[in-house]
Amino acid sequence: MANSSPCSTSTACWAASRCRPTAQLDPTRPACLPALTRLFGVPHLAALAHRLDDDDHLSDADFSKISNLIGQQVGIKLPPGKRLMVEGRLRRRLRALGLTSFSDYGDYLFRRDGLETEITYLINAVTTNKTDFFREPEHFELMQKKLVAELIAQRRDRLPLLKVWSAASSTGAEAYTTAMVLADMVSQRRDFRFAVLGTDISTDVLETGRRAIYPAEQVMPVPPGMQARYLMQARRPGARPEVRIVPELRRLVRFDQLNLMQESYPYDRDVDIILLRNVLIYFEKTDQAKVISRLIGHLRPGGYLLLGHSESMIGTSITMRQVAPAVFQKT
Repeated sequence: MANSSPCSTSTACWAASRCRPTAQLDPTRPACLPALTRLFGVPHLAALAHRLDDDDHLSDADFSKISNLIGQQVGIKLPPGKRLMVEGRLRRRLRALGLTSFSDYGDYLFRRDGLETEITYLINAVTTNKTDFFREPEHFELMQKKLVAELIAQRRDRLPLLKVWSAASSTGAEAYTTAMVLADMVSQRRDFRFAVLGTDISTDVLETGRRAIYPAEQVMPVPPGMQARYLMQARRPGARPEVRIVPELRRLVRFDQLNLMQESYPYDRDVDIILLRNVLIYFEKTDQAKVISRLIGHLRPGGYLLLGHSESMIGTSITMRQVAPAVFQKT
């Protein structure tokens, strides 16, 4: 994409971040162990030589506590069938902390100060971050053929700013797919600008989105022409083949941490398109309705909400006009 693109790089900041990184002790650094031991009273943190017993397992009682905590904090369901998955992911975390058993981790986690420090790591460990470029491509075809044109036709301002929000953006594939589609449209129409916001609860996946570096095989669904325009080779000695999103496109995409279970979201209320695809399936029905209702409050009249093809708003009291499979318009 040439620097003369009508996509203004200043438009990427349509939603000012309310999240600021805070300085935290890194529990994996030996220099931090004494301080963590003093703060939390967990003697195992001072002894990395103590290894986690591979025969130790996450008990049903401890799993129940963790699943209830995750449900309360971020709304994600962790049914009993997920116990082994959670155990496997937490085993790496226990080793990093120098803890020797899952019961020790439970003791540490449910201390007041322990939870405050650990919750981010726990969320990163247990959340599922399945995503692909051009996943459910019918939605992006609909953007190109119908949605964007209708949204621009409603606007009276010259070069209107189209705001798109990927509300569960994971590592950024959905946000960057959207940006590629819109950038192609801008190069042809030249009658609008755009900015994309990606939000997620997991700090790990957000950092991947900000780096915008992906394994070459992950971007295979991107059409060849778009690969040529928006991807560049990322060269790291000894690394597997990787690509990076070009800086011109990265400047139009912003990533923020957001818990969809929050009572309110710190973003604009005139968003044109919100993508909430393949995330509602992880929420309880009552929480699904609350999240959808809050997001609709951020759509401009005539704006669109896109869900995953396996999701629907059946069972909710929310009224929107369905214009295509899993595509709903605010009236």
